[in-house]
Formats: sequence, C-alpha cells, structure tokens
Amino acid sequence: MTKTTVRESAASPSPSSPRSSDRWARAASRLRRMPSRRRAVLLSALVAACAVLAQWVLMVPPLYFDPYYVWEAARRWPDIPLDQWPFNEVPHQVTRIGLVLPARLAMEVFGEGQAAYFVISAVGGCLFFVGCYLVVRSLFGDLAGVASALLLVVHPFFTITNPFGHEITWSTGVMLPDMPGAGLFAIGMAALVTASRRTGRAQTRLLLAAGLFMGSSFLVREFLAFLFLPIPVYLWLLRIPWRRNLVVAAPMAGVLAFNLVHNALVWGNPMAGLRSAAGHGGEPNEPVTRPWAAGSFVRAMADWHWLGTIFLVALGLAVVGWAVTRDRRLALVLVWFLALWAPITLLSGVLDPHDISLRGWLLRYWFSVLPALLAGGFGAIVLLVRRLAADGAARDWVQVVAVALAWALVGAYAVTAVRAVPDLPRDRAWNELRVWLKGRDDIPVIWADRRLAQTMTFYTRSMWGDVQWHGRIHHFQHVVPALPEGAYQAPMLYTRWRGMELQIAGGYRPSPRDGWRLLWRSSDGVLEIWDHSGRYR
Repeated sequence: MTKTTVRESAASPSPSSPRSSDRWARAASRLRRMPSRRRAVLLSALVAACAVLAQWVLMVPPLYFDPYYVWEAARRWPDIPLDQWPFNEVPHQVTRIGLVLPARLAMEVFGEGQAAYFVISAVGGCLFFVGCYLVVRSLFGDLAGVASALLLVVHPFFTITNPFGHEITWSTGVMLPDMPGAGLFAIGMAALVTASRRTGRAQTRLLLAAGLFMGSSFLVREFLAFLFLPIPVYLWLLRIPWRRNLVVAAPMAGVLAFNLVHNALVWGNPMAGLRSAAGHGGEPNEPVTRPWAAGSFVRAMADWHWLGTIFLVALGLAVVGWAVTRDRRLALVLVWFLALWAPITLLSGVLDPHDISLRGWLLRYWFSVLPALLAGGFGAIVLLVRRLAADGAARDWVQVVAVALAWALVGAYAVTAVRAVPDLPRDRAWNELRVWLKGRDDIPVIWADRRLAQTMTFYTRSMWGDVQWHGRIHHFQHVVPALPEGAYQAPMLYTRWRGMELQIAGGYRPSPRDGWRLLWRSSDGVLEIWDHSGRYR
C-alpha cells in the first residue's frame, strides 16, 4: 500500500518539475507552429482579457467633468445643444462622435447605468492595449508585441487612476478619448505595416483597413489628424508604391464625410466638431514660458512617476538603434513620434505662451505615441542584440546581460504593481452608497460639490440603469469660499479628496463641533453623508 502511494506520488510532477517544464515548452512550440493569423487572434484575445481584468481590479467609479459630459451627451443624443449647460463648457468633448455614438449604443444594449459605462471604458482599453500589441508585433514579432502590451497594462500610468485614492492620470476604466483614439490609430498602423508584406488584393484590403482605423481615430481624438500628415512617408519607408496612398485615403475620406453629414444633421453645421476643437484653449492658469513648453514631453514622462522614464529610455534606444542599424522600421516609429511631438509641443506654448491650445505636460495627450516608443525600444534591443550576438565570442555575455535586464524590469514592475493596486479604493464606497440610498424616500435632496454630484448620478441607479433613489442632487462649485446655505438644510455628501483635486470651500470639513451630524460613512472612509439641519436620520 505504501509503495503504491509513493509510486503514484512520484508519477505526479510538481509545477516546477522537468515534466511540467516540458509541458510549457510543448505549449510554446505549438504556439510558434500555429498559423500567424490564428496566433495573432489568440494573443490579441489574451491581451484584451488582461486589459478587462486590470479594469475590473481597479474598478474606477464613473468620473466627473469630461467623462460625465460625454456620457450625458450620449444619453441625450441627438439633442445636444452646444450653447447650453453643460455642453457649452466642453463642446470639444461632446462633438467627438467616435466616443458619443458607441456610448449611446451601449446604453441601448445595457441600460443607462454603470454596466454600459464599464463596457465602453473596457472597449477603449482593449483597443489601446491590443493596438499596441498588434503594431509592435507587425514590426518586431509576437514576443516584443505581448511584452509591450503587458508593460502598459501594469504601468502606473494605467493603474493609478482613481482620484478618490491615488491618481496620476485618467486612463484605464475612464471613458475618455485618449486610449480608444490611440488604439484605433495603432491598429491602423499595424495594418499598414502588414500590408507592406502583401501584394495584390490582400495588400489592398489591409490598406483599406488601415485607412478606416486611422480615420476612425479622428472621430475620437481630433489632434490625431497630425499623425495623418506623414502617411506618404510611412508608405515610402515601408516600400509600398506611392499610388497606394489613394487606397489608404479612400476610407479616411468616407469617415470624414460621415462626420460632416452627422454634424450637419445634429448641430446644423458640418464643421461643428472642428470649430469646437479649434476654440479649445486660451490663456493658461499659470505662466508658461517657451523653454518650459518645449520640454513638455519629457516632463509628462518623468514628473508623474519614475517608471515614466522607461518611455524616454525607449525613445533613446530607438534613436541609437536607427543610427547604428539604419533599419526602416525604427525610422518609421521615429517619424510617428515626431509627427505628434512637434505640433503638441508648439501648441503647448512654444508658438504663443499666452494662447495654449494643447497641454503637452498632460500624460494622456501622449498615449498615441507610447506604442511607437515601445516598438522603437524593443526593436532597437532586438536589432542591437542580434548584431552583437553575431560575434561568436560576444554571444554568451550578450545573452547574460539581456536576461539580467529583463529580470530587473520584471522585478521593478512587480514591486510597483503590488504597492499601487492594493491601496486603490475601487468603487466600494460608491456601491455602499447605492445600497444605502435605495428606497430612501425620506431624503428628497442631497447636496454635494459638482464632482461628487456627477459621479453620484450613476449610483442613484442600479448597474443596469434602473432608478433606485428618486431624490434630487443639488451641487455647488468646489472653489466657492463657503458652503451655500442650502447645504445646511439637507444632507451633504462629502469626501476628503486624496488625489490632486482641491478640497471644497478652501478646505472646509464638516464636524460635530460645528453642528454637523454624521448620517453615514462608507466602510473604507472614502465617502460620508453629513446633516446640519437635524431633520434626517
């Protein structure tokens, strides 16, 4: 009996046993032998699954200001009066039909609640991360593509996004145009690169797809049109015949025509979107100098988190790699980067420090070049290592250095991810508020600053959009010097802002010493409801 048990135990290898390693080796071998298209679909699905999982782990609540206004525009579409509040504050946001129309479709399918918001945010994230994988893969292979996409998924730029906890920028899980716009353009570039290795009808189909995806990115983020200007240079670097520019341009013209017709029908002006975008900007809140504006990209990458310097290193590697190898693929990603860097930098204050059209020091303005930078960085490493390894005497130490650098990068990322994600509050407090509010007909009004009020609108409904609390939300600007009188006559929703946001009324905080009574507090302490009137329980 004992011998049988020992034999059975010996026959079951541990995960670290040689037989388990063999299984991984066989799986990797099967993946390599898989047809290229099927492998790309499989790995794209893997990257998309990682993106959705990351969004679920973070679970940023639906946010205020720009995401809220886009959501409200989608809810009211096609009745979006650009001269009325709230749309007159951000007309350039609500005329981005590449975001508004999909949001409206999600509402029709999933209801006007948080579920539809989550779906649209997830689609934007999947487009971005999968687009990064596809374009890097098309240039330098699957390994570089998957590594680039997963590097972005866990990067602090895309995990520290919750203003109710820790915040660097708004990205994963937030319904904004930057990620889906960048993803659509990256997918278009991947189609363009793949087309360079095809001929005949196969090439034509890929060029049409490239034009469609690139043109669609304009409907989401207008300034991505700057990336369209060097399309002839892209084709020249990829050795695609000059006349094929017309094939790329045809679907882009179709997308533009659709945009103009839609705008004419909805707003009575086919140029409504372009006019709104052109009118965005003005005098900066703080003084800007031309040298300061010229360094916007470097500051955007380096000032918010130390791991942002990875993208600066990737840019440096791409430049060095191209200087050494003269590889056209590295030239392509450098042209891609420069096509956006130049106009954003100029419009951030280099041309006129008193009229800022684009704020280049904001991280999310640069999302559309991050795939290019990672392609350049990984591509340069691949090309330089191959060149060094061509020397038999240097092959061993080159491999040792490459493995050591890879493990150092993995270690840095693992430490950062573990430290950042568990501290994020997700939307636990807001879900608890939803439960507390359900059926509270004894509370007809709740006051809140505008930021909290806009997020709260999602949590007066169920996940699927069914109204659960029928009261009204009255809001006030958080920069007011004192609370409005009405806030003392009804319950008030309050949070002590932990991110970059300003506190309400110059730092005012409800306290029992001032006559306030706490009605409710979330389990994590993020949200509180206070009452000064004494009429509510």
